[in-house]
Amino acid sequence: MAESNAPDLSKLRIDRSRDDDSNDGSSGRKYLFLFGGIAVAAVAAFFLFFRGSLASSVEVQTFTVTAISSAQADAVLTASGYVVAQRQAAVASKGTGRLEYLGVEEGDQVKAGQIIARLEHSDMSAALAQTQADLAASKARLPQSQADLQEAAIQFERYRKLVAEQLVPRADYDAAEARYKRAAAAVIADSAAIRSFAAAVRAAEVALEYTNIRAPFDGTVLTKNADVGEIVAPFGSASSARAAVVSIADMSSLEVEADVSESNIQRIKSGQPCEIVLDAYQETRYPGVVGKIVPTADRAKATVLTKIKFVQIDERVLPEMSAKVTFLSKAASATMTTGVKKIGVSPAAIVTRGEQKVAFVIRDGSVTETPVEIAGTLGNMLEVRNGLTEGNQVVLNPPESLQTGTKVKLTAK
Repeated sequence: MAESNAPDLSKLRIDRSRDDDSNDGSSGRKYLFLFGGIAVAAVAAFFLFFRGSLASSVEVQTFTVTAISSAQADAVLTASGYVVAQRQAAVASKGTGRLEYLGVEEGDQVKAGQIIARLEHSDMSAALAQTQADLAASKARLPQSQADLQEAAIQFERYRKLVAEQLVPRADYDAAEARYKRAAAAVIADSAAIRSFAAAVRAAEVALEYTNIRAPFDGTVLTKNADVGEIVAPFGSASSARAAVVSIADMSSLEVEADVSESNIQRIKSGQPCEIVLDAYQETRYPGVVGKIVPTADRAKATVLTKIKFVQIDERVLPEMSAKVTFLSKAASATMTTGVKKIGVSPAAIVTRGEQKVAFVIRDGSVTETPVEIAGTLGNMLEVRNGLTEGNQVVLNPPESLQTGTKVKLTAK
């Protein structure tokens, strides 16, 4: 009885299985909320940061600082072209034969009339010698014919008197007259033969001269197109023959030929000053002048050919060099300049802050206020003595709020 009335304490045990399950779910939700909040905060901070960054960027227009010459500041128009010798010739033989002598190389200076090459001419020399001998023989016969004529004339005159006095038969007179006429005809024939053989000698001399290839004018040998031993023919009449032996140009006749658009040709006139820059020597500027505007247009390219003369030139200028021509509004210095360039900037890029003229230079997406010193004007630009260098990108029309460190972005075009 005592044991049956005792309380059953095992029922008072706590069931922890529910608490464990409940605690696991609550902990997971807490971690989820925690990480979610961090992510939202990060996104918000990122957005606020970049929104503030974008909001602080100022849209600007820019200008690139350039280096130009004083002449280029007065430029009216620019064009491209090539150096061309106005006096140039491909020298060829007038006869056909094998080249036996070539006395020049590329770059040699030649004088007008100088023999620069020669063809084989033994046959021509023989023909000349033959005609000269014929001429000499003909000249030798003439005195004999003249002597015969003189004798026949005296005899004829004597018989004319005798027959008038009827001292000789008429037949003797007729014979004397016939002899006189034959002698006169012989003199005429010999004189004609002399002229004929003299003409033959001249023809043979010309034919022989054709084997000599001479320089047509003072100039410089540009190319050598044939070598000793090759067949040379006029105009390259044979497929295996050379036409031109050498090409010669008069370097004093060099000009630049440039094509100018039809729409701009009214801005060009004869005598207009120019500045010539060769691609080979870009630091040297040659003064020039418009020599001629060719009075016809190229319908395919819609351009007009202009010829620009060099006012000053040196030995470095060669035919077929490419060149850029700047047509100027006024004459540049008569002296060639070498590498003289000035820094130019748009006037809209220069502002005054305090008592100092400044420009805002863009570097890495932000601007830097840079003091500048203005030396004068370069056409429609300002010349900068100090503060800027070629290639700097500066802000045009900078607003009052712009200062060092301000973020900028280029205005969309």
